[in-house]
Amino acid sequence: MPPLAAHAHGGGGTLSSPRTLRAGTPERAGLDPDEIGRLVAEVRELTRGPRPWCSGAVVVVGRGPVIAAEAAAGWAVRYASYDPEAGRGVELPHEWRVPMRVDTPFDLASLTKLFTTVAAMQQLERGTLGIDALVGAYIPEFRGAAAHGVTVRQLLTHTSGFRPELPLYDCPDDASRLAALRAEEPVGEPGEYVYSDLNMLLLQHILERLTRRSLADLVREGITRPLGMSGTGFGPRPDAAATEDQRRPWAKADRGMLRGVVHDENAWALGGVAGHAGLFSTGRDLAVFCRTILCGGAYGRARVLGPDFVELMLMGGGLGFGIDQPWFMGELAGRGAAGHTGFTGTSLVLDPATDTFLVLLSNAVHPRRGALDSSPRARAATRLARAAAG
Repeated sequence: MPPLAAHAHGGGGTLSSPRTLRAGTPERAGLDPDEIGRLVAEVRELTRGPRPWCSGAVVVVGRGPVIAAEAAAGWAVRYASYDPEAGRGVELPHEWRVPMRVDTPFDLASLTKLFTTVAAMQQLERGTLGIDALVGAYIPEFRGAAAHGVTVRQLLTHTSGFRPELPLYDCPDDASRLAALRAEEPVGEPGEYVYSDLNMLLLQHILERLTRRSLADLVREGITRPLGMSGTGFGPRPDAAATEDQRRPWAKADRGMLRGVVHDENAWALGGVAGHAGLFSTGRDLAVFCRTILCGGAYGRARVLGPDFVELMLMGGGLGFGIDQPWFMGELAGRGAAGHTGFTGTSLVLDPATDTFLVLLSNAVHPRRGALDSSPRARAATRLARAAAG
């Protein structure tokens, strides 16, 4: 992992390197321009046609400190609603639509988990959180986790045994939601991988108990503000790309067409700030985030995490990050590439082996959710892998 080893830990101080991102070209980034051109063209194509893969998208590709390509395509707002009888969205008149821009904010959905993970790693670095400590040592009132000896590592690696989600959105009030989460017990064997939003919800409660600060504060003060990510934060974000005409039976709540408020029903029920969902961000801000991780936790003069803890986060199966996942990383998988996806149509991949990253944001659930084909994500990542190899 050469980029991670290139910078000594500054102990939370300031550094003169690595250089911040700057706009450039594929050639200046050392990437094959033909492959990058195809990558951008294919992303644009995803937004076209009567039933596009997504209404709109933003893609940012970079290597080292150079942004090799940045483009927006399609519509941030295209549909007024979803017509279940016709099986398609009700399109707005052209003059009422909102075009996608490179600085359009997106509901990140599960990409929020990466920021919760970094906030947890910061507490590990400070010694206030133990990676193999029992969850019950921090939040003993969460009886289900405490009784089964769930550890912090298991939360971060989705090996706690918790089911994927708990219908907190159906609880009548905050007290009943908290009671349900506290009583929830693992249903799987410890050590068995089961991707679960509950892991990050429990981690959020641990972090807030340890620091006596909200997750929103921890993300803002510990990550986004030092990195200059001014377009990133928990909602509402009225200027964001629209997501879903959220109605039962296809959704879990009846909320209508959503724009600027969190799409995830549990995060919405929890007030919009949750360990697993709720953040909004832009392509350029996420490029900064990727560059920070590739540079061992530093960006410009800011350091948010030491390189040893970045390596810990990315080694093996990964803590919070998915490692080597071909289903969305394509040919970037197999050499330590790390990343994540979000239900709304968001994803990012960073590859320490080639010092490259790919941010692909879309509002693929606009106007309604469905089984999202991730092959376009994998295809874009493969284009980047080939561009770096050429």
